[in-house]
Amino acid sequence: MKILSHKSAQELLEVLEETKNTYFKDKHNTYPYTQWEQKRVQIKERLNKLPKYIRQAVETINHEEQKTGRPPKLDLEKKVNLFIFVRLINKSNRQAEESLQYLQPFFDVELSYKYIERLYSDPEIKLVLHNVFVLPLKDESVSGELAGDGTGYAVSVENHYRSSPEKHGKKFVHFFSLIDLATGLYVGCGMSHVSEMEAFKRAVSMLRRIGASIKSVRLDKYFSSRKVIKMFGRSVSLFLIPKANQRKVGVWRDILTKIITSPFDFLTQYFKRNLSESGFSADKDRFGRNIKQKRDDRQQTTLFTNALFHNIYTTRTNTK
Repeated sequence: MKILSHKSAQELLEVLEETKNTYFKDKHNTYPYTQWEQKRVQIKERLNKLPKYIRQAVETINHEEQKTGRPPKLDLEKKVNLFIFVRLINKSNRQAEESLQYLQPFFDVELSYKYIERLYSDPEIKLVLHNVFVLPLKDESVSGELAGDGTGYAVSVENHYRSSPEKHGKKFVHFFSLIDLATGLYVGCGMSHVSEMEAFKRAVSMLRRIGASIKSVRLDKYFSSRKVIKMFGRSVSLFLIPKANQRKVGVWRDILTKIITSPFDFLTQYFKRNLSESGFSADKDRFGRNIKQKRDDRQQTTLFTNALFHNIYTTRTNTK
């Protein structure tokens, strides 16, 4: 095999850029609406299974019975179902309180907006939601062929993530997801007020914690670094485009070899990461671009629930 030098690597990047401009610029897919309508049945099936997943998730938790103080208004399973309902209607806590007046006979208790607010920071609810996220992944045919990308959510209607020059601090929450290409399901996600990179690291940590398969990963240029490559090792096939100022071949050798073999095939795989952007767009259209919660932990619960709902509502179709 020919030894890659800095000069040959730079020439290779020029070939890759030329291939991208020739074959992939302004490329549009024809969306198969008939296939999408047929797959909507999956959404109904997942919604029907949701109570079963919640029950299973609750049963896996060893929670001690409360021996002192006022008894809880609702048991854990009912609290989780209540929280899921509140998040699905996507209203403020006060508006949710008004909506729940109609359902009060089913819960058999009076529920205030303060009670609803505290659900976001309940540690047992967070644990159940995590388990509800994991359980469907075991039932779906997750491929391990992944793509990742990040986005942001504003915590105020006065701010907009895409147009704001500063995308850090308390005004925005960074969200990163790793999406399975075969199913369109999120298999890992992370949130951070600090940076998209920190959200990415938390998503990878979650991915490994739940034991999901990782065969290949596609990431944009922001993550083109030796540290990211070393996070996955050589057992995972990475599709990253090196930055123009890349000086050393080193850990980039496997990626550059794939580019040499076929720039077209490499870019075909690389641009599958656009599925992440499509997922974010659908999520924000359905659940909004702003977060109504003010506390950091409750903002994270909100975004994690969005990821859980994404896996319920997503349908994967083959575009041409």
